[in-house]
Amino acid sequence: RLSRLIQGFIVFSYRHAFHAGNHADVLKHTVLLHVLNYFNRKPTPYWVIDTHAGAGIYDLADDWAETTAEYATGITRLFAQPGLPADLQDYVDHIQSFNEEGQLEFYPGSPWIALEHMREKDRLRLFELHPSEIEVLSDNIEQQDRSIARQVSIFEKDGFTGLKSQLPPPTRRAMILIDPSYEDKQDYRHVLKCVKEGLERFQTGCYMIWYPLVQRKEVHDLLHHLERLPNIECLHAALTVKNPSSDGYGLHGSGMFVINPPYTLYSAMQEVMPYLAKHLAQDEHASYKLEHFEK
Repeated sequence: RLSRLIQGFIVFSYRHAFHAGNHADVLKHTVLLHVLNYFNRKPTPYWVIDTHAGAGIYDLADDWAETTAEYATGITRLFAQPGLPADLQDYVDHIQSFNEEGQLEFYPGSPWIALEHMREKDRLRLFELHPSEIEVLSDNIEQQDRSIARQVSIFEKDGFTGLKSQLPPPTRRAMILIDPSYEDKQDYRHVLKCVKEGLERFQTGCYMIWYPLVQRKEVHDLLHHLERLPNIECLHAALTVKNPSSDGYGLHGSGMFVINPPYTLYSAMQEVMPYLAKHLAQDEHASYKLEHFEK
């Protein structure tokens, strides 16, 4: 029953594992899955480009993941929950396919979710700059069947600047996931620059920008500028799981800003977001925001 892409020996990341399967991953990967399924409706090949790929798949029983155990207030709360909205059920079914029945031990990151849903003619482009992460990512890909590995290109480059080299894709269909850690405050500026340059080269691409909800002015500024980009259609979904901490530190939620979203995404998120706000709440201040606009 285990996923076809988790056969053989797999090495796991220690950096991204701190946050694997948390509430932010639930939101990000639910959106990613919807976009993948939508792109698969048409026979034309597409590319998936991930600017900050990480290691691909994570062991939730590993000491690094157990250090924070953020998955306990994320995927764990949904893993055996009945009556999920359709898109959340699809997401949970996918996570379950990586695990023995009834157990939650492995969590796939964005590259693995994409690989599982892409077709043979589609392509995956992964950027990762951290030396340990890219080593693990490369090892993970090399463990797979050659036909799968041929679909993937891995670049040990800064994804912010490397994205330009991949656009526009020859198929003229692509989804671009931009999800840095934002540990460096400059990441907010780099994201905006990256999106603007991407749109100049490939106006019709689906750009999925993940961002953290933290008490930083840079978050507000990033959203302010994204919302004012000209000639775009956007979906903005933000999930708050708790009240911001009094010391100003820590993640109290996250958001997905999607440029050129599938027309089906808004109605799907109308069901997903209130459910997540209720079931992933960590205190009484949990809430959500969902907007769709076109300019």
